[in-house]
Amino acid sequence: MNRPLDLLCYLLFATIMFAPSFVFAETAPYITTMDKISAGDTAWMLTSAALVLLMTIPGLALFYAGMVRKKNVLSTALQSFTICAVVTVIWVIVGYSLAFTPSASPYLGTLDRLFLEGMSFDKLTSTLTVSHIAPTIPESVFVVFQLTFAIITPALITGAFAERIKFGALIIFMALWSVLVYAPVAHWVWEPSGWLAKMGALDFAGGTVVHINAGAAGLACAYMLGKRAGYGREPFFPNNLGLTLIGASLLWVGWFGFNAGSALAADGRAGMAMLVTQVAAATGTLAWMLLEFLRRGKASLLGACSGAVAGLVAITPASGFVDVKGALLIGLIAGVGCYWGATGLKRMLGADDSLDVFGIHGIGGVIGAILTGVFAQHHLSGLETTVTIQAIGAFVTLAYSFIVSLILLFLLDLIIVLRVDAENESIGLDLTQHGEQIP
Repeated sequence: MNRPLDLLCYLLFATIMFAPSFVFAETAPYITTMDKISAGDTAWMLTSAALVLLMTIPGLALFYAGMVRKKNVLSTALQSFTICAVVTVIWVIVGYSLAFTPSASPYLGTLDRLFLEGMSFDKLTSTLTVSHIAPTIPESVFVVFQLTFAIITPALITGAFAERIKFGALIIFMALWSVLVYAPVAHWVWEPSGWLAKMGALDFAGGTVVHINAGAAGLACAYMLGKRAGYGREPFFPNNLGLTLIGASLLWVGWFGFNAGSALAADGRAGMAMLVTQVAAATGTLAWMLLEFLRRGKASLLGACSGAVAGLVAITPASGFVDVKGALLIGLIAGVGCYWGATGLKRMLGADDSLDVFGIHGIGGVIGAILTGVFAQHHLSGLETTVTIQAIGAFVTLAYSFIVSLILLFLLDLIIVLRVDAENESIGLDLTQHGEQIP
């Protein structure tokens, strides 16, 4: 990187992380009594948390593992599995506190919930703490639900550098990224005192926080780690698209917890979010398959899976704010846009984004965020936004995640070297990084 870019990176990072605030949040987690807790909401949120975790393990693990070469199947699946463990520990220590506590700054939370200090449940006095964001469910349930989002976001990034990163480097990068990128962005958008939330940016279930965030970081990783040996000169065939189909199916089903669960209650809004999620996924699938058929004369299983994910990604920020007509159009536009993102745009960018993390999650997230400003219905949520506000949220997140990810990767590469050597890459990460292989 050149000196002007270095300076820009550091200035942006310092501004976002340490800028002063002039507004102090008026709400925070608090203690309440058991009779204020909704059994129905709690049951639905427990289910939703399990569904979202299912998206990463085994959903994403299988989805990605089926698309890489046989020599990297185990390492690819293990990356998602390990991230689940690493991020869980980081989240309960510091991540949740930085993301979901109000503070004097609209850019980052406090350490009031460090090690979840202050979160309580007392059966003898029938009291417990709740989040000010979800007052009808125990705070512990809210912590777990949001944890599953914090897990899948860095796990999505792994598809961008599949088949070439050192396992140790992966763990360190994901741990740092969770604290320095995911937690601040979650605070901006989902904590009421966050600056994007105060601006009026809408992101119902993670189009910005999860998908744009992961897509931008994935593009940074693809650039920093370079192209796989032989990329562009030899075909890289998926080893088992059956695994990919199973993984995509688990993602599709789990996404109901992702989107409908983000209502944080078992109510009509959750029901509408579930319906539009299904509609957009179906429309995205058909749009991608139709494009494949028009261009190649046949539709593929991989294309169908990619189209479904594209529709799911794009409806995510809008799912609590749009009706069925909006969902149909969002799914259609996402199918077309992400197809271009994974083909034409990918060639233009010149990055070996192995499993199209930026092309599908980054582009799909941007499409969904902006179209939320177009199709959001005031009567569904009582909230309003504009295309301009949505675009600001999308592109600021994209820039922040991309730049901070570049900085982290650059520093790590200086210290430990990110990429395996040519011989280990040729042999495969399963054997060289883990001493295991599929016979």
